[in-house]
Parts: sequence; structure tokens; C-alpha cells
Amino acid sequence: MSEVLVRSFGTAVRRLREARGWSQEQLAEHADLNRSYVGEIERGRAIASLVTIDKLSQAFGVRSATLLGHCDALSDANALNGTRLAAIAC
Repeated sequence: MSEVLVRSFGTAVRRLREARGWSQEQLAEHADLNRSYVGEIERGRAIASLVTIDKLSQAFGVRSATLLGHCDALSDANALNGTRLAAIAC
């Protein structure tokens, strides 16, 4: 479950970044983070700390709860897709 959460968070960050037309470098500059770290977050290979979530939220101009809400929505969608695939496999 935690792997799904980390991947969903990364996907949410990437979608918000792309919606703004930003490169990873631009997001990193806005959030005062390293570009390669942003890439690791987006790929679900790094777990963002609360401080990092706050920096990303501020860069996007949204509340941390809003950013995490995007993550929850993606996690829920992934869970539903997994359920559908499991039903098909039976």
C-alpha cells in the first residue's frame, strides 16, 4: 500500500508540474529542491518528507492538503483499477 501511495504522490506532482508547463528544473527552482530529487519523487523512488511536501505545495500555490488530495484521488483510482483487473483475472 505504501508503494502505491508514493507512486501516486509522484504522479500527482508530475501532473501538477506539467499542467503549469514547467520542467522538473523549473519546479525544483520554485520549490528550492534539487532537480534530480524532484525526478525521483515523480518516479516514486523517493519518499517526500513533510518539509518537501510543503515546499512543493508552496511552489504550486496550493495547500499541502490539496496536493495530498490529488495523491488520494490517484491512489483510489489505482485501487479501483486493481480491483477490476483482479475481477477479470478470476
